[in-house]
Amino acid sequence: MTRLSVNVNKVALLRNTRVHGIPSVTGAARTAIEAGAYGITVHPRPDQRHITPGDVDDLAEMLKDYPEIEYNIEGNPFHQVMDIVRKVRPTQATLVPDDPDAFTSDQGWDVKANAERLKPIIAELKDLGCRVSLFMDSDLDQIERVPDIGADRIELYTEPYAVAFAEGPEQVQPVLSSFARAAERAHEIGLAVNAGHDLNLDNLAVFCGTVPNVLEVSIGHALVADALDMGLKNAVGAYLGELEKAETISTSS
Repeated sequence: MTRLSVNVNKVALLRNTRVHGIPSVTGAARTAIEAGAYGITVHPRPDQRHITPGDVDDLAEMLKDYPEIEYNIEGNPFHQVMDIVRKVRPTQATLVPDDPDAFTSDQGWDVKANAERLKPIIAELKDLGCRVSLFMDSDLDQIERVPDIGADRIELYTEPYAVAFAEGPEQVQPVLSSFARAAERAHEIGLAVNAGHDLNLDNLAVFCGTVPNVLEVSIGHALVADALDMGLKNAVGAYLGELEKAETISTSS
């Protein structure tokens, strides 16, 4: 079954509106883990709008109690995140080409344009013991360049799928097919596949049941929003239920 890594950025965003440390980022991470999450994801940004370097350190310390849980740190390696990763040495570093003032991540890497800059960073991350994943669009030409620069995985940027899914079956099918082809090609050239961005309880099972070889999804915004209605423990359980449903879709297709 595809594994779930819970992104706790939005917990930190809410916490940052007050000065009393409520809600607790580490507390939310513990709840997610104890509800069955496989990993914890953070995406610290230079403006510290949500996750702070202190949060990254606190989570790293807390995760010593859960050695089986993966820690995934996302961010642009050209905008300060490397200092954080060097200190913490997470299980996985997901490199994302977002601008410092970006509202949210909104595109995958242009590997052709950035290969020479990314190669030494990827080599350093692997020397630190981190698995390296690149945030990528479902562009076969770009994906085929990834092995040459040394990354282990790609994370498919799934917002285009989520938008198409909301528009209806006719709109989503060609987009979903493009993601399936991208995942198949990545697997053929030796890359493992993750996915994330705007996946939710409505669209998750269809995506993971149709797109092959997705090892991990990273979900934060929608999961935390659902937790407002059903509680964080139940929300994690609901997402795990959708990933179980994806297995049924996959085996029946």
